[in-house]
Amino acid sequence: MINLKLKTIASLIEKDDIVLDTCSDHAYLAIYLKENKLCKDVFASDINLNALNGAKRNIEKAHLEIKTYLSDGFKNISNDNIDTVVIAGVGTSTVLDIIKGAPKNIQKYIISSNNNHEYLRKALYEQGLFIQKEEVVFEKGKYYVIMLVTKTYQKENKLSLKYGKSNNKDYYLSLLKKEQDVLDKVPKSKLLLKFSHKKNIKSLKRIIQRM
Repeated sequence: MINLKLKTIASLIEKDDIVLDTCSDHAYLAIYLKENKLCKDVFASDINLNALNGAKRNIEKAHLEIKTYLSDGFKNISNDNIDTVVIAGVGTSTVLDIIKGAPKNIQKYIISSNNNHEYLRKALYEQGLFIQKEEVVFEKGKYYVIMLVTKTYQKENKLSLKYGKSNNKDYYLSLLKKEQDVLDKVPKSKLLLKFSHKKNIKSLKRIIQRM
């Protein structure tokens, strides 16, 4: 029922956390957390009614009590006890919209965006939200970047904002290959574009050498 990505997200949750799994889809994560007593309490929400009804059915089958919300982010949720939010399986713009509408009592986010990780890191940093840890898992032919984000200050630099702080060497090798493939296709006349990709390749090689 639960995949490697969700297990990795679960590993970043602590026993005393009160969790809201937004975009919960089938509620597999919420069920896993509740069954294994990995947090103090957990709630599930989704913007899609069909998805939420499916989640409710799965919760019932598991014989668990997990409150669910039909909500776009926090718009229909008023629960001051929630301190940890999971936002996974959506794009960076949706992630940032959910965070924008989050109440002040949220202390921790666990985020797995589908795209634009560099932009997400920079936007979080500018909002006073800091990435404490990044995990990258490979599943079904794709790498998933999972960020543990809190309000505790964490210094960043250009490299960490662009490429993150994962220890997954294969992930960085895959990024390096993509950059090299793109560079090979850039016309010789596009000097600035070539320079940009060469700079990225140099940076990725530096990260890989340190691992």
